[in-house]
Amino acid sequence: MVNEQIPPAIADPTTPAVHDQLPLDGALLLEGYYAGKMDMAADSDTVGRYLNSHRGWFTRCAHPMRVEPISDHGYGLVVGRFSVLGYEVEPKVGLYLSPLDHQVYRIDTIPVPGYVPPGYDVDFHAVMRLQDGPEATPPATNLTQVDWDLSLAVKIHMPRMLSSVPRSLLKSSGDRLLNQVVRQVSKRLTRKVQEDFHHSHNLPLPESYRGHHFWSNWGRRSGGGASDGQP
Repeated sequence: MVNEQIPPAIADPTTPAVHDQLPLDGALLLEGYYAGKMDMAADSDTVGRYLNSHRGWFTRCAHPMRVEPISDHGYGLVVGRFSVLGYEVEPKVGLYLSPLDHQVYRIDTIPVPGYVPPGYDVDFHAVMRLQDGPEATPPATNLTQVDWDLSLAVKIHMPRMLSSVPRSLLKSSGDRLLNQVVRQVSKRLTRKVQEDFHHSHNLPLPESYRGHHFWSNWGRRSGGGASDGQP
């Protein structure tokens, strides 16, 4: 299902376009703004306690991505190996999972001790908001809606092997790859978190489980985003 309307939370007309934010050091800057939602067949306090117990669900649900604990709330995450025009990179990013605060759960980038990213920098900020949903469908007795949004920026310091490639081609190729990666990872992670939560609490999956709600607003000033309602 394709929906050309972007939720107001990410359709910000003041957001500068990507081409207006090229770094002064000549690196290639890719930015994306994403949003999605998932339902949990439980009250928000139960969902909040589950999210705060990230030592269990984060490692299980992130697989096959590699996860390494680096602090009580921090993890080093290896997303996978990707290639753009023959240039390969295996990004690793540090993420800090903050404790739930007023029904808001945040994940932000942190440095990974002893690791220097080889030619790239990642800036990741995700927010999940928990709110009581509409009346649950039996056999579920409660429903919590989890709305999430993600601001992602990747700055790539271009290697010499790509110095002769037009910047417009590099940017369009990078945009497509990063957008595809975020879409695939969000779809897989959303599904696995729902499965893990409901299985661990012996609860039925909600009806919305088979639909994946995902919006992207890649460097646009307003409008023109896409929604993916497919499983």
